[in-house]
Amino acid sequence: MPLDHGYGVAVGTFASFTREDPSSFGHWYHGKLRINTPAGQYEAALDVDTPAGIGVSYRLVTDLTTASIPILAALGEGFTALAANPTSGALDYVRSPILQDGWLVIWLRRWLVARRKPPLNPEPWAPTAVDKLLALVRRWPPRFGQRSRVGLRWRWGRRWRLPLRWRSFAWVSSDGDNALDVLEQRLAQAARIYILGEPFTTGLGVHNVHMNQGDPVGPHQAENGVWQDGAVIIQLADGGVTIWQVKFNTQSLITNDQGLPA
Repeated sequence: MPLDHGYGVAVGTFASFTREDPSSFGHWYHGKLRINTPAGQYEAALDVDTPAGIGVSYRLVTDLTTASIPILAALGEGFTALAANPTSGALDYVRSPILQDGWLVIWLRRWLVARRKPPLNPEPWAPTAVDKLLALVRRWPPRFGQRSRVGLRWRWGRRWRLPLRWRSFAWVSSDGDNALDVLEQRLAQAARIYILGEPFTTGLGVHNVHMNQGDPVGPHQAENGVWQDGAVIIQLADGGVTIWQVKFNTQSLITNDQGLPA
């Protein structure tokens, strides 16, 4: 089933960023991001923590450019509804190619998780010792040459494909503020901001700015669907693009065609 009130993207320029009081935020802890658009300021409520014990994780994908998001980059400022399919500009944490780790990283994570006796966490994305290895691998390219947009080139022009296989952006456990810290650090340099999620029914804004599939049986499973995931995309003046993702730890990153846990 799709989100109750549709899905789309608000595009604009940075206006402000605030945080709720973490000692009195009630059920959820939010960051509040506002962007300027011709229709007025759009607000985004960003879920990053809950006292209910569910747990939240965040992730940054940092190696993209506007060429990676051509449909979104061509949109004018304001809110645009997006169809739940791979050609509309919609995001899907499980299926969008620009969000996927390299095949070797995926294989290693799943292999390490499968070897745990008993498994500490059944999710294949769970941070493991492999992330320490990947952190070391990411230090290698500067010693050999310069990274291009599609791989690594030796100084004399030969391309080394290893970085594509090792592409990795690990999920990090959120304590609320750490997820907001990494976002806030980038907002001040943003030339353009894209907020994907479900539009408010009253006023200008976007919520459900997080993964919207993979929920287990419970009150949120009815909203599971593919190609309707929320995120904040930050575009820099030089064309560089960062995508800030959030998911609840009860959500699975292995889903079927209906967005249900597989």
